[in-house]
Amino acid sequence: MQSIFACITDQLKIQVMKPISIFIVLLLTTISMSAQTVQLLTSGRKISMRGLSVPNDNTVWVCGNNGQIGQSLDGGITWKWSVIKGYEKTEFRDIEAFDAYTAVVMGIAEPAYILRTVDGGQNWTRVFSDSSKGMFLDAMEFWNSQSGIVIGDPIKGRFFIARTFDEGRNWQGIPENYRPLADSGEACFASSGTNIRALNKAEAIFISGGLSAHLFIRDKKIELPLGTRKESSGANSIAIKNKKTFMIAGGDFNEKDASSYNCIFTSDAGKNWQTPIEPPHGYRSCVVYLRKKQWIMCGLNGVDFTSDDGKHFKLISKDGYHVCAKSKKGKTVYFAGGGGRIGKLVR
Repeated sequence: MQSIFACITDQLKIQVMKPISIFIVLLLTTISMSAQTVQLLTSGRKISMRGLSVPNDNTVWVCGNNGQIGQSLDGGITWKWSVIKGYEKTEFRDIEAFDAYTAVVMGIAEPAYILRTVDGGQNWTRVFSDSSKGMFLDAMEFWNSQSGIVIGDPIKGRFFIARTFDEGRNWQGIPENYRPLADSGEACFASSGTNIRALNKAEAIFISGGLSAHLFIRDKKIELPLGTRKESSGANSIAIKNKKTFMIAGGDFNEKDASSYNCIFTSDAGKNWQTPIEPPHGYRSCVVYLRKKQWIMCGLNGVDFTSDDGKHFKLISKDGYHVCAKSKKGKTVYFAGGGGRIGKLVR
């Protein structure tokens, strides 16, 4: 039988070890978060990039204003830049690339365009065009190389949605009565091409902002707790960990340093929402899920990283970026923003 002294000794060991264990966990968390940084790959070009797609670790596509497209095939060491002929004034806000040769790029409005290339950007074919009053495309998402979706701001009170089932060669708007209803003053932000995401192999979910902010999932319209509504505020980007765990980034793009109402997350598909104990350090236009409990966000004043599913964020770079993306067939994370700035996560 264990002696009373032994029991007391064991209890003392537990009491001593408990704070030590907590300290070690906190130390490892701090080391994990501080080990992240963003390496600047290139900058200085007169281009503001909000579209970014990374088919694999070495292949990166970006798009931006004035019809500009950029591509790297060596992990961002060298870049090929071009302006799509006939679209020199088009604002490209999203791009979906499948490999080094095939990509689809989205021009937002006046009119709205979707173009497609199969030769690495040397030639582009127009596959969608719409000059309807109020037409403004915000983001694209593809489940695979065949099936994709594009979302646009409300027209006649309903969000515009079109689908493709043939690698982006043809796009067809869904019937008006099936399009989700929008509140007055509600729209989407074309800030990073990430306000619509594939939830599973068959469906997508999207978010909105402005005078109202909602998550649209299946036939549900869930109000988002993102504070006072203004045309410049709301949900900008959503990332998905699994069918119930999502994180949303946003805020007010006119208040880039404000850390309130810029991040919420859920683990029950939007029934309940949580806010970080230590939030991101300003307005954030893009969020990406990485692995395990790791997520990353970027915005006008820097990049934030969390390794505990959004409870605590650490600022790892003060360089501003509009969009970030993880390789579809790898682990590398890239960033793109204003002034031709492109970065890469270093761990």
